[in-house]
Amino acid sequence: MKTSPTIESVYGFDRQTELKRPLFAGGVSAGFPSPADDYIDSRLDLNDFLVKHPAATFFVRVAGDSMIGAGIHDGDILVVDRSLEPVSGKVVIAVVNGELTVKRLQQENGMVRLVAENPNYPPIELTEDTAGEIWGVVTSVIHSL
Repeated sequence: MKTSPTIESVYGFDRQTELKRPLFAGGVSAGFPSPADDYIDSRLDLNDFLVKHPAATFFVRVAGDSMIGAGIHDGDILVVDRSLEPVSGKVVIAVVNGELTVKRLQQENGMVRLVAENPNYPPIELTEDTAGEIWGVVTSVIHSL
């Protein structure tokens, strides 16, 4: 089994810039094509769309493939909100033995586990013997196609 990869880097949120781009009123069909609506509904600022709590938001770059099943790839940037309550089933950033890692939080019957979305990585049980804490909740993933 492979060991758990770490987060490559952490970036703070800088709200000094604003970048509003056109947001088209109609959706884009992922099935059969539909007639295009050729008007702009509003302007979308990605800061407003991705960042709900600026003072508690950070960006982290992923290093590794342990979350590939959740659509998180090596090199992706994750939007992390430290003000959100980490609940079972959410993807979280955790500090385990001094290193940051991204995993799905699983809590049941008093046990807390960090579960990879790749069968090559074993779950990490957070016990009294494991130095670990949940650092933040992942709200979005940004990756290139």
